[in-house]
Amino acid sequence: MECWDRLCPDGYRFIYDDTLFPPGTDTFVLSAFPRLKPGMRVCDLCSGTGLLGLLLLQRRPELTVTGVELLPEAAVLGNRTAAANGLEDRLAVRVGDIRQIRELLPPTAFDLVVCNPPYYPAGSGRLPESEARRAARAETTCTLEDVCAAASYLLPWGGRFCLVHKPERLADLCCALRGAGLELKRLRPVCPRAGAAPSLLLAEGRRGGRPGVEILSPLVLQNQDGTPTAELDAIYFRTQEESAP
Repeated sequence: MECWDRLCPDGYRFIYDDTLFPPGTDTFVLSAFPRLKPGMRVCDLCSGTGLLGLLLLQRRPELTVTGVELLPEAAVLGNRTAAANGLEDRLAVRVGDIRQIRELLPPTAFDLVVCNPPYYPAGSGRLPESEARRAARAETTCTLEDVCAAASYLLPWGGRFCLVHKPERLADLCCALRGAGLELKRLRPVCPRAGAAPSLLLAEGRRGGRPGVEILSPLVLQNQDGTPTAELDAIYFRTQEESAP
């Protein structure tokens, strides 16, 4: 079913379909990870309904974001979101397979690439019945290596690639990045609570970067009493809700 929501009071509206790609914490925490600058050209690989691109624009309106999404029905929702917010010149989702990225977009055309990719290798567990949920969970339509290769193609020397992934695949991530000419430069664990093992990793690779990784302090999602931390509230723009009249 299609649903409309708003990122924050007076913020952008977005549409999603809970049978496709419902909003998830991983998308929100990833949106707060890149170091954004005015005028950056951003490509969102595996963009789904365009929520990640919209979140980046909420944080830095001067960006331009181009999404690439395999499922036409998801891309349609992303472009409806852009139109509803008057962002047609800032946010667009193209239908395409990132494995054929050279047929979709020119090389070195973006300053930043972002991606919330499928986390698990194909065949590593029971898959959801819907095509969209399968593609979001497992590498049935693209692998981690495919994602990194596409990002490398789109970035100039020194360009940055930010993504979210699972901690148990850190070794795979490092190998895929380096194999595509991207060097891991920043890494931030995401933990459900202080002292808990990470449930996600936020990672930044740099095209042609030198070896050397900055390990950041964990992003903790919940206090010991189960309430959201102040940082998570800020990521979800809840501090703006509290200050709204």
